[in-house]
Amino acid sequence: MQTLNINQKISLATAVIFCLAAPLAGYVKIGLPPVIIVGGSALIALVCWCITYLRKPANPSVILPLFILTVAGLQIHIAEEYLTGFGPAMSRLFNIPWSEQSFLLVFALIGPTIYTLTTLGLYYRIPIAGFVAWFIFIGPGVAEFTHFIFPLLRPELDPTNLQAISRTIKDTQILNMPNYYYAATGKYYFAGMWTAILPMVPGIYSIYRLFKDHRSAK
Repeated sequence: MQTLNINQKISLATAVIFCLAAPLAGYVKIGLPPVIIVGGSALIALVCWCITYLRKPANPSVILPLFILTVAGLQIHIAEEYLTGFGPAMSRLFNIPWSEQSFLLVFALIGPTIYTLTTLGLYYRIPIAGFVAWFIFIGPGVAEFTHFIFPLLRPELDPTNLQAISRTIKDTQILNMPNYYYAATGKYYFAGMWTAILPMVPGIYSIYRLFKDHRSAK
């Protein structure tokens, strides 16, 4: 097996730190759901990245268009989530302090900055950029299917109250938390559900294509 060079070792260490730190920070700040969703996606992405991109970065002509399409679909999806109150809806569903401000900070400000730098890294075949791409393909890509499960889950806060509510959760005031519980509303919908498919399609195809190209290269 090919020995990792210094850049690959640094990238691997950085990715491992992210896989540990991001879920821990999410748990401390918000609660268990980020650990399951973010942590699970990060670990799966880490394994896939180590198998494929870490030692032999994919051709930019292949991975860059796939990444850009997935991110473009994700940004449209985030717009629907913002307009329909995804963060507050998750707060009501799981009794967690996910404010609209923190949602915008992560997904509308920090996220696009990381995506932009990742496109540059993929162009120059920087190993850690491949990890970020895999995380996007697995997380905002495949994991978006959870939007179709959320309407079936009973909210922990006022599940039968159809009105938006405001509460203080863990010393954080969460305003206008909508209720998307199907058993109460009779409508099968959750914030962001209609556009969840947009990052899923290129994300899932990216996984298939990268593994196919990796097997062909071997």
